[in-house]
Amino acid sequence: MSLNRHHVGKRLSEMVVHNGTVYLAGQVASDMTLDIIGQTQDVLASIDRLLGEAGSDKTKILTAQIFLPDMADFAAMNSVWERWVVPGHAPARATIEAKLANPSYRIEILVVAAQ
Repeated sequence: MSLNRHHVGKRLSEMVVHNGTVYLAGQVASDMTLDIIGQTQDVLASIDRLLGEAGSDKTKILTAQIFLPDMADFAAMNSVWERWVVPGHAPARATIEAKLANPSYRIEILVVAAQ
């Protein structure tokens, strides 16, 4: 059994790789002053970076859970998401309205991918 934790902090690991599956912690924007478009782009860039570190990429995402504190942002978020997802490689996905840990967060995305 192989299990590797990456970017381990006090409360969480940013990424855990177990037997060829990559589990990312929920990703939030590094710049909370951005609007939903900017925060979505920032989060997707973080996902790309982390998956790349694990030897994976967005074409191998199995599932995505997207958390929005305001569903009024759904269409704008989807406009960024749809440009980012590789045609024919869309993962299983759920979008949930949820209060996030910091009121400045407009989006949080959690993904699981194959390595």
